Amino acid sequence: MPHTPPHRGADWMFCGVYGTVLAAGLLAALDEKGAAYTPFQDAGWVFVTAAAAALAHGYAHHMAGHRPGSAGHRWRMLVREVLHEWPLIAATLPTVALLVVAGFAHWEAPLVTTVGLCANTALLFGWGSFVALRVGYRLRSSLLIGAADSAIGVVIIAANAVIK
Repeated sequence: MPHTPPHRGADWMFCGVYGTVLAAGLLAALDEKGAAYTPFQDAGWVFVTAAAAALAHGYAHHMAGHRPGSAGHRWRMLVREVLHEWPLIAATLPTVALLVVAGFAHWEAPLVTTVGLCANTALLFGWGSFVALRVGYRLRSSLLIGAADSAIGVVIIAANAVIK
């Protein structure tokens, strides 16, 4: 009897929050004072790291729900789990796009980092609010959840200021 993994429902939305936090953290970490600014390489690193995280997360889900079955079935389930992680990668695309535009426009690193961290913080608010509404919270509670998610972005901004 083939095993189908449990319905993961709103996981795609939660992957969006995770991907946005990942992009913000990478953006902050890749901006090194005194080092050469390489926005195209930074964009590549954000994208590759997101893809690696999506693969690892999908693989972890697959292994956590492993059931006996044919090798072909297990491979199909693995592919299915990995494909469920696409929102994690998609959520990093605004940061990747910002870095690519910054490279073509020759924007300075501090400006790009500031804009990117603020944009990701706003996206975290949007993701949190949207996810909460989607899973059944009322508007006020959803906005509070969005504010809590955006607090993660504020923590990254503060950490970036303190560490750098």
